[in-house]
Amino acid sequence: MKSTVEQLSPTRVKINVEVPFDELKPNFDRAYRKLAQQVRIPGFRPGKAPARILESRLGRGVVLDEVVNEAIPAKYSEAVTAEEVRPLGRPDIEVTEIKDGEQLAFTAEVDIRPEFDLPDASGFAVTVDDVEVSDDEVAEQLDALRGRFGTLTGVERPAAKDDFVVVDLSATVDGKEVEEAATSGLSYQIGSGGLIEGIDEALTGLSADESTTFTTTLVAGEHANSEAAVTAKVTAVKERELPEADDEFAQLASEFDTLDELRADLRDRLGKAKRMQQAAQARDKVLEALLDATEVPLPGSVLEAELEVRTHDAIHAFDHDEARFAEWLTEQGQTREEFDAEAKKDAERSVKTQLVLDAVADAEEVGVSDMELTQQIVSQAQRFGIAPEEFLQRTQQAGQLGAVYADVRRGKALASVVRQATVTDEAGTEVDLSEFLGDDGSADAEVIDAEVIDAEAGDQVEGTEAGDQVEAGEASDDAGDQVEQESAPAKA
Repeated sequence: MKSTVEQLSPTRVKINVEVPFDELKPNFDRAYRKLAQQVRIPGFRPGKAPARILESRLGRGVVLDEVVNEAIPAKYSEAVTAEEVRPLGRPDIEVTEIKDGEQLAFTAEVDIRPEFDLPDASGFAVTVDDVEVSDDEVAEQLDALRGRFGTLTGVERPAAKDDFVVVDLSATVDGKEVEEAATSGLSYQIGSGGLIEGIDEALTGLSADESTTFTTTLVAGEHANSEAAVTAKVTAVKERELPEADDEFAQLASEFDTLDELRADLRDRLGKAKRMQQAAQARDKVLEALLDATEVPLPGSVLEAELEVRTHDAIHAFDHDEARFAEWLTEQGQTREEFDAEAKKDAERSVKTQLVLDAVADAEEVGVSDMELTQQIVSQAQRFGIAPEEFLQRTQQAGQLGAVYADVRRGKALASVVRQATVTDEAGTEVDLSEFLGDDGSADAEVIDAEVIDAEAGDQVEGTEAGDQVEAGEASDDAGDQVEQESAPAKA
């Protein structure tokens, strides 16, 4: 086989492949066996008809089509390896010549990982918030803990903020009842904001057996994003009585013997949470500095795919009803043109982020262990509320295990860049992030979470490497036939 590569642009190449027919003998053998199983020829058992009989019955063209369709994916992959091309996504395959008995020739145009220079991360300097834990914050945490051990007592007065009410709800849209929006005996804390917009204001001031009707926008179900008239009837009002904050409560609610010890532990926990927020802030700012300092040509097909995913996800929430989506945009004070421009900007940033972090990972030879991949799978499973085994199975079935691997690798690459940068707080003190970004290449999962690098939507830039498997659609003389390049395999 002979192959050459033409550079069409910084992000796209054309691979020319010529395959002598003598290299296709194994493909012909498999084609004859396959066709023999598919056709019935009198005088021969299934699968036993010889090649010359098959060609006489079916025609040489049918055999050649079978051979070409099977050979192209393997020969494409072989050319990618030989020419050290790093393809992204789906190539456009065109069969340019089938000279029976002599050679098969085809071309493959495909986007590739662009070459670009990375800046020196040690020159990055970012400022993050100070870590301060106030007495009021500790008191707030203590009150929240007391609330978990509080008791609800019925009161005969109008409901106020933080009260619990038992409420019956019903809703109508254009005068018609919305069955899925009706409920009774619902316990709700006023001010928690966990129900529907306008409910807190509507319930405030109502006593038991009083009702009110207010207008809101439904967020789920058949009438999602529709304006509805919601009737709320309060059947009971309850206030929460908190236990006394003393040593007895500390012993009840924690492993500590005194309230002072409990307060000290709450202060420590708040401090760690704020330091994690500080590390996340450093991560975001360093990533922004890295992207601003790096010029990256973006592969067109990858960018289009990312934009398509984002647009699809936005309209999917409206059951792909363009009119409803346009109406919602109007309610948000945004035109479709503005939405498209913002989606394009976000897609460009997402693809650039992935390409830059992949380049960092390559430069620093970042690897991902089985344990790290497993931890990511467990973390994602928890986020979706399913068992890790089920998440892994779904990921494998969708062919996205390589994308999970790439996300972990990018997260570790970003952590490496943050470690090299200078991070100071507002007081000018250098911040030690080793608690979350270890010197051994490890990093806290919450700090390097894949979602923060905007790689979750579509994940168009997957870690393709030479030797990855490809699968082909039917090859023909028509331009535009495609071969799909899968992402890098990874073990769980």
